[in-house]
Amino acid sequence: MDAKGRTALPSKFRKELGVEVVLARWYEGSIAIFAIESWTKIVEQATRGLVVTSPSRDTERFLLGGAYEITLDAQGRLVVPQTLREHGGLPSASSGQVEGEVVFVGLANRVELWSKKAWEEREKHVVTHAEELIEKVADEWKNTNRY
Repeated sequence: MDAKGRTALPSKFRKELGVEVVLARWYEGSIAIFAIESWTKIVEQATRGLVVTSPSRDTERFLLGGAYEITLDAQGRLVVPQTLREHGGLPSASSGQVEGEVVFVGLANRVELWSKKAWEEREKHVVTHAEELIEKVADEWKNTNRY
């Protein structure tokens, strides 16, 4: 990522996401990059809950309040807004670090953008706890009759 917050989206992800994408504040300090259609589905899922409950409203605020529609330039670059750079611990004027390495992680319905350091820490956690994580996911599936 350069001093202006620009980074090139790897070509394999550009093909899947398209030129118009949504960058959103995401969980564990990452930034999610969605194709417009995938983002629409995420918004529908997140806003299906009762808006009279505080957790539903806060989830909506977290997701929608930190989302930006972005158009990739001719070289496949995007500019990550300052607020998202701060959220993700990416190089920014306020951090005093103007350039740095980032990592793109391709997942089922999105690409996550991480600072290299944060990704290395998260990946270590995921690998170390992989067995526990799949057991928790399997239990959730069973409890919601999806399994």
